[in-house]
Amino acid sequence: MILDGVVYDEGKTIDTPTFYAKLRTSKSFPSTSQPPLGEVMKLYENLANEGYDTILSIHLASTISGFYQTLVGLAPTMTKARLVPYDSHITVKLMGYLVIAAARLAAQGKSVEEITQTLDKLRATMDEVFIVNDLQNLVRGGRLSNASAFIGGMLKIKPLLTFNDEDKIVAFEKVRSIKKAYSRAETIFKERIAQVDYPVRALVIHANDPEEGQRWLTDLSSRFPNVAFELNEFGPVVGTHLGEKAIAIAWMADVLKTIN
Repeated sequence: MILDGVVYDEGKTIDTPTFYAKLRTSKSFPSTSQPPLGEVMKLYENLANEGYDTILSIHLASTISGFYQTLVGLAPTMTKARLVPYDSHITVKLMGYLVIAAARLAAQGKSVEEITQTLDKLRATMDEVFIVNDLQNLVRGGRLSNASAFIGGMLKIKPLLTFNDEDKIVAFEKVRSIKKAYSRAETIFKERIAQVDYPVRALVIHANDPEEGQRWLTDLSSRFPNVAFELNEFGPVVGTHLGEKAIAIAWMADVLKTIN
């Protein structure tokens, strides 16, 4: 990412608290970019040289980042190993659980076709509700597809967001207080998990607000004792677009219980 003309590598040259501190005083809106293709190619080549003949590469939703499409174009040029890019349709740790599932299936000897079929089924169980303080970062970053319907009169509004059927971030409700936003998000979560017949893993994800994230996590854990909850955070890349203090509840079929 680039902030005030300085290039940072998330997790390497800048950590999450430092990023948000710089964001508060930055003179310009930060921009994000795809990983250097040369570094990615080197990684793939190293894997091929180690004897791997197929590389299943799981990535951020293609509606948020163009990197997946870049790899789709790159795949036919790979000669030492077969490259199979996979669009997670999501962000953060939900994508990470797809990686865990793929690794477990590969260890079982499943083919890449069998693995991606299972990933498709897991991906279909994903759902989420985001609560943001305002929409300005998403609008400025061009990541909100229905911004025009939600911009006016936002001062006292806490918009609820999700990924729609086209995997685009959309605002779908206006709530007039943060308390009501939490309540509405919990209601949506309760209604949707009541319709499934598999164990659910849920994440409370915060943007540099660990105390509030832990508070909500504790509250949800007491309300939904049959759900496995964990706390996670939006790093600088995603936080750039959601803004500091954003928070979300996200969930999917529990990979740790359904795939051994």
